[in-house]
Amino acid sequence: MSVLSRVAGLFFNLFEPLFRLAQRRLGLGRLGWLFVAPNLLVFGLFTFLPIAINLVYATTGGVNLMPFERPYTGGENFGILFECRDYSDITTCRKDVFWRAIFNTVQFSLIQVVLMVVLSLVTALVLNRKIIGRGFWRGVFFYPVLLSPVVVALIWKWLLQSQGVFNAALVGMGAQPIDWLTTSSWAFFWVVFVSIWAHMGFYTLILLAGLQAIPKDMYEAAEMDGASPWRTLRRITLPLLMPNLIVVLVLAMIRAVQIFDEVFVLTGGGPGSATTFIVQFIYQTGFAEQIHLYGLAAAASLVLALGLVLLTLIQLRLTRASEAGERAR
Repeated sequence: MSVLSRVAGLFFNLFEPLFRLAQRRLGLGRLGWLFVAPNLLVFGLFTFLPIAINLVYATTGGVNLMPFERPYTGGENFGILFECRDYSDITTCRKDVFWRAIFNTVQFSLIQVVLMVVLSLVTALVLNRKIIGRGFWRGVFFYPVLLSPVVVALIWKWLLQSQGVFNAALVGMGAQPIDWLTTSSWAFFWVVFVSIWAHMGFYTLILLAGLQAIPKDMYEAAEMDGASPWRTLRRITLPLLMPNLIVVLVLAMIRAVQIFDEVFVLTGGGPGSATTFIVQFIYQTGFAEQIHLYGLAAAASLVLALGLVLLTLIQLRLTRASEAGERAR
């Protein structure tokens, strides 16, 4: 251990003259920028620069890839996306697939997030109790989170395809096979189910951590007062778990809005456009179709980014309101 300490000391002593020089030139107050400069460089290169390039593509037209070869069009791409004769009927929109993708994304997000939060809460409550094999069941519920979304989708596609395991079981029982992935209602159902199955363990873990942080004394006092389990849940567990629930709600909503991997592999957005979501529309418009409309895809991605910013602001507002309520109590 002493040898390692000496080696580490010699290594850091090599940089001491550099830091002393930087302190003299920059001053003690600005020396911190030297340490965050590598992170700022990485963020600028891989985050801020792509955002700026995306803005350039969103305000230019044509099919050329290089920005300096694209003519400036202003807000024309946004006008194409939002051009509709009747906004109550998406078939009258110039880009009806875009509006169908938004409708599908909103519908999917509302259904999936509600079910995700409820099922994660119920699962966390069960796994927080003293049950047989509690550690095993916690691992079982968290295991799908460790899998790649593509792997998850391939597993379920193998089960649900026309010649898959589920239909083989139905035929073996004398029933007719079902078109799980080529019928609109069934395809949408399985997209919601698979996404919940794949990610529920992550949110369950967050809620389980919140449950374990609640003092046991409060439950013992409620039991001594003769409070029912439902009243204990409503008066103690849920109020103290509210910060975790807010985090789970917003994170689940942001992930739901950005759904792509599982759906693309499982259904490809079909049948028709029944499971086409906003991220897949962006991908298809910019990269998959024969004519690559980079400007239109960039404009749609900015619309998605605006939605994500709003969700983040809602999370901050709800978190602050929850913290203010706790301090008031």
